[in-house]
This record gives sequence, structure tokens and C-alpha cells, in this order.
Amino acid sequence: MVDRLANSEANSKRIGVVEACFGTAGQPLAIPGRVLIGEGVLTKLCRKRPKARQFFLFNDILVYGNIVIQKKKYNKQHIIPLESVTIDTVEDEGDLRNGWLIKTPTKSFAVYAATATEKSEWMSHISKCVSDLLEKSGKSPTGEHAAVWVPDSEATVCMRCQKMKFTPVNRRHHCRKCGFVVCGPCSEKKFLLPSQSSKPVRVCEFCYKQLSTGATLPTRSDSYSRSEFPCNISDDDDDDDSSD
Repeated sequence: MVDRLANSEANSKRIGVVEACFGTAGQPLAIPGRVLIGEGVLTKLCRKRPKARQFFLFNDILVYGNIVIQKKKYNKQHIIPLESVTIDTVEDEGDLRNGWLIKTPTKSFAVYAATATEKSEWMSHISKCVSDLLEKSGKSPTGEHAAVWVPDSEATVCMRCQKMKFTPVNRRHHCRKCGFVVCGPCSEKKFLLPSQSSKPVRVCEFCYKQLSTGATLPTRSDSYSRSEFPCNISDDDDDDDSSD
């Protein structure tokens, strides 16, 4: 099915429409063999709050952006190679339902569909595209992924020292290794995480010690719930300053 659509006029037109919606600020998307599998609006859990984002699933990449005018204009285009993607379901919690994690070595975040059926279809199509790509390339699934950031609103005090209360003066920071919300004194160190940046990035004191000694870091569960881990899961906010 995908191979048959690859060079079809209908597929070329659909990809052209997506490119036009992103305008000159977006990257060209039309390349030989690329097929637009589907598209839709998903709620992406960002650092500040959940936000609607337009997603496009191709047979080799996942593209998303901010909605300026629905079906007409999008900005802040993000392109994720599917070869590096792994996905895991997220348990329903309150108003956040029908979600799953999209994890890559450079960036990980949670998204939520409007219905359980939509979630199932998205996860099925993504899994199939990833599987097909890995089969063609002969590569193995990636075993490393970036931490999913805990939203600012889920932490009133530092998640490491459990003492420092956050205020307009005592700002929240995020450890790039574990994703915890931490205070300044608990995150003064930086460490090189090549999959995330070519420069050293902010990490908490606990992760810095573990990374410096080469010790194995404990990993957070991929199947999150408030009962096991009292925090939601998010990505740095696309349109806010995420330098911390």
C-alpha cells in the first residue's frame, strides 16, 4: 500500500499542502519514497500546560507544529525520524485520557488523542512505520531515550532536596537526564549528553554524580501513573523559553 502510494500524484499533492501550511519557515518534506500516512490534532503535554498540536505521520518521519489557522497555517515545525522512535501507552488520569509516550534519544513527550479508537490507530500506524523502517535498514530499535519532563505545575518544591519551595525568585529548572523539576542549588552542574546536545546541559546533583562515576542510573517507568509517580509527563514547552 505504502509503496504504491509513494509516487502517486495524490500523495504528492497531500505533501505539498502540508509544506504550504508551514510556509517558508518549514523544511521541505517531499522526497522520493516518502508517503503521508495520516494527520490529526493531538494534545501535547508541554512544560506549562497541555496544548493542541497538528501532527503528520509519514512513513519515515513524524512532523508536528503549532496551529495558527486550522488546516491552513502552522509554525514551529518539528521533524522526528521514526527510526529512533519508541512508543508506550500512558494510563488515563483525570482529564488526560487516551495518551501515549513518544520517545527518542533527543526528545520525549506525551500526547493525547480525543478517543480511544484514535489513540489505537495512531499507535498502530506509528509502530508499523517504525517496524518497516527497521526491517529495511537492518537496524535494531534504539535503547536510549531522553527523559520526559515533569510539568512545572506538578512540583511546588524541588524534587531532589524536597526543601526548596519555588517562587518567582527561586525558579524551577529541569534536569536533562531524569526530567525532574529541581531548584538552582540542586542543578548547578552540567554534563555532556551527546544524544541531546553538543554542549554540556543542566543536570541535577544526583544524576551528575551517577554520570561522573559511570554508575547505572535508575530509570523511571515507561508506564506512568499518579499512584506510582505523582507527576504528569511533559516536554519542554514549544513556544516558551525552555533553556532551564
